[in-house]
Amino acid sequence: MKFEALFNLPTAVRRVLLVVGDTFAVLIAVWAAFAIRRGEMWPELLPEVAWLFPLAVVIVIPTFTVVGVYRPILRYADESLLYTIILAVSASILLLMAVWVLLGDGLWLRSFWLLCWLVLTALAGGGRLLMRRWLRRRFRPGAVRTSVILYGAGEAGVQLALALRYSAEFEPVAFVDDNPQLWGSIVRGLKVWAPVKLPRLIAKHEASLILLALPSTPHRRRQEILESLAGLPVRVMDLPTLAELTSGARRIDEFREIDVADILGRDSVQPNPALLQAPIRGQTVMVTGAGGSIGAELCRQILALHPRRLVLFERSEYALYCIEQELRTMLANMDHSLTPDPAQYEGRIELIPLLGSVAHRRRLQVAMEQFQVETVYHAAAYKHVPIVECNLIEGVQNNVFGTWRAVEAAQAAGVKTFVLVSTDKAVRPTNVMGATKRLAELILQGLAAEGSATRLCMVRFGNVLDSSGSVVPLFREQIRKGGPVTVTDPEVERYFMTIPEAAQLVIQASALAQGGEVFLLDMGEPVLILELARRMIRLSGRTVRDEEHPDGDIDIQFTGLRSGEKLREELLIGVDDEPTTHPMIRHAREQSLPWPVVRESLARLEAASHAFDYPAVRAILRETVAEYQPDNGIEDWVWRERLKRTGDSGDTPGCRA
Repeated sequence: MKFEALFNLPTAVRRVLLVVGDTFAVLIAVWAAFAIRRGEMWPELLPEVAWLFPLAVVIVIPTFTVVGVYRPILRYADESLLYTIILAVSASILLLMAVWVLLGDGLWLRSFWLLCWLVLTALAGGGRLLMRRWLRRRFRPGAVRTSVILYGAGEAGVQLALALRYSAEFEPVAFVDDNPQLWGSIVRGLKVWAPVKLPRLIAKHEASLILLALPSTPHRRRQEILESLAGLPVRVMDLPTLAELTSGARRIDEFREIDVADILGRDSVQPNPALLQAPIRGQTVMVTGAGGSIGAELCRQILALHPRRLVLFERSEYALYCIEQELRTMLANMDHSLTPDPAQYEGRIELIPLLGSVAHRRRLQVAMEQFQVETVYHAAAYKHVPIVECNLIEGVQNNVFGTWRAVEAAQAAGVKTFVLVSTDKAVRPTNVMGATKRLAELILQGLAAEGSATRLCMVRFGNVLDSSGSVVPLFREQIRKGGPVTVTDPEVERYFMTIPEAAQLVIQASALAQGGEVFLLDMGEPVLILELARRMIRLSGRTVRDEEHPDGDIDIQFTGLRSGEKLREELLIGVDDEPTTHPMIRHAREQSLPWPVVRESLARLEAASHAFDYPAVRAILRETVAEYQPDNGIEDWVWRERLKRTGDSGDTPGCRA
């Protein structure tokens, strides 16, 4: 019979085999205890106490069964099995001693009982541990497992090592840790080495993967570790986050790509609970653009803060379906004991998914009135610079008039707070997207100056990591395909922030609003996109191909700045800003236009849009947004020439011919 057939034996049969083995172990233990005590292979006492052999079997085997020695599946058993065996052997020997005393023979040869306990523990416990080790080695899947080095010998590393022992794909071969006190020690059968030994360990074990088991390490330290690993010929991956583990989205042995936040080394500031809860808890909140990157994260965090009702407003049916399903799953797992007033709304949070466009004022107003919306987070916008550049009219309709209609609806419905999610591209914009977002800001500033009963504020920040328009997922996919990785310009820089951090700060900024403020989020230091691409390539276990390294794995190609794109983004138009009570949120003091001026410009912009008069639309944007300095004048000329030749007035005036 093949060894693999042992796996297919019924559980009852496997337990019978263990019982048979334990029976022989008991007989051997009794004989060995007499032999060791007497110093003879066949002690003279054996014929006189021969009945002790069956008595021991009758007592030990049932005791083992009651204690639970036969319950664990051997190849998956951990060290608790040994404790169970020690308990079972101890109980068996004590019972055997008690029976012997009751039979009137006394505790003669007291050392016999200790010797019997030691031998039986060694046979039953040690035998099982050896069998477990053999089973794990003998019955691994046929595929060759990847050798893995674990960086971090703490609790997370130990848990990971245990999980990987049962993995069909990975085999842990060594620990690496920064703590010198751990160097040279053995943890779960693996030796702990200093980080400087990594090149030798990789070569010795032919390792192709390093797994970071550093869940509590600050981002700055993680960045230093990643920098030290970037030059090694291995791929670097990370453990799932605590949230992924607790939600069941991932197991501990389902690894993820290195978080780009770790590459950037940015430490997030802990949120202020009072600011987070003030605009959300127990209230009705609407998020427009609920299916987008920022809108979806706003919805997740708002739901976790226990609103009374969350209204999801989204024009994409599929995006709305996805975020609704995710939030309903999240809602099912939430602890409703944290609700502010369970007696008031019985601990239930209503989730309202609504299809609709922010350009439809009546649709928005009816929804806000019907569901008694108190706070609106307006995240609906077209944000992809080249696409909006090629679709000027649609960009204006969605970003400008969509914001105007949404604000009007909020004011008519008596909404308390309206928050515009803005962008750093609204500062001295060179593209249509930035100009439309700045005009949206001017709308709110103008209405606020008129004395709006609804508190209006704007929150301006830069790029968010792993959003739909971020370079990070693009780079990751290009690296996966073997390159090339495309960067627009070697000097291009961008501010970055994680999506959860940005959403948290937007909520907290809304709690600070009095009316008409432009809040700036502290984005830290700008990041050179070329350096980001290089780090991502190196941490994937590849090398960059360039003049110095012509044999590298992945090439970086420069494609040139796209239409309307800047080398560097800004967050502040002027030079006047001031701190708020939150260290990551600042209040910008910027010039705005009177509402009558803005309204007149909007009327002309609407007429030009309906007439598809692209030059007029651009001219009105330049006139209204004084800082707008487009760099695509040649494209206007290309579009006009095309219009002369073909009469095609398609909505693509900004695209290159």
